[in-house]
Amino acid sequence: MATILFDKIVFGPVKSRRLGVSLGMNLLPRDGKLCSFDCIYCECGLNSERKTKTRIPTREEAKKELEETLLSMQAEGMAPDVITFAGNGEPTMHPHFPEIIDDTIKLRNRFFPKAKIAVLSNATMIKKQAVFDALHKVDDCILKLDSVLDSRIQQLDRPVSPSFTFEWLLEHLCHFKGNLIIQTMFLNGECKGESISNMTEEEITGWIAALKKIKPRQVMIYTVERETPVKGLRKATKEELDSIAERARKEGFDVSVSY
Repeated sequence: MATILFDKIVFGPVKSRRLGVSLGMNLLPRDGKLCSFDCIYCECGLNSERKTKTRIPTREEAKKELEETLLSMQAEGMAPDVITFAGNGEPTMHPHFPEIIDDTIKLRNRFFPKAKIAVLSNATMIKKQAVFDALHKVDDCILKLDSVLDSRIQQLDRPVSPSFTFEWLLEHLCHFKGNLIIQTMFLNGECKGESISNMTEEEITGWIAALKKIKPRQVMIYTVERETPVKGLRKATKEELDSIAERARKEGFDVSVSY
């Protein structure tokens, strides 16, 4: 099983399919994965196989490493398009995530005021007011919505909390009042002898209906790029993604597609 783990707090910059030149922030342990989802397509691997033995970085460590990296990039004349919180799991699980966002905004403004700050999140922690408020401060709050069916969410995303449902997610995504980006992974294949395609007519129709309620300012759709920890998964085709994107665009949504 091929996986990608980040052994630093700050990594990159890397060329992102969706975000451009991205300087990554990993607020999670460096030797494993810490996540409130256990997605079968996750490039970091499965939770049970990537258990960590080290602690999460402190707020002070994150600030220091980011400041040193931005100072170095400034000296070399390298400007990031975006500072992206992602890493080895769910970044909003860090107990000082809101404070780290505040630190990052100050450092961004000091070194590269034109750079954006983005957070890639599975949305499981948005019920916490401090996390919700912090996500409103960043330029690109990118939240996951892989399916409108609880059975498919359990199959693809495998949330750790049994209380996580589509209806809960929809309610809380609507609280952002459109100040968010929805990100959806579309894929094909089989898992445990069952189809895992989330591109059925029922799901696409329901997904567009959900977008109409959420009213995101942008929608990002993508598919599998790297080897997945669970075998039998396949990329959505360009034609499938283009078809989904076109249906959403006809409803007035700004949709980007990464193949």
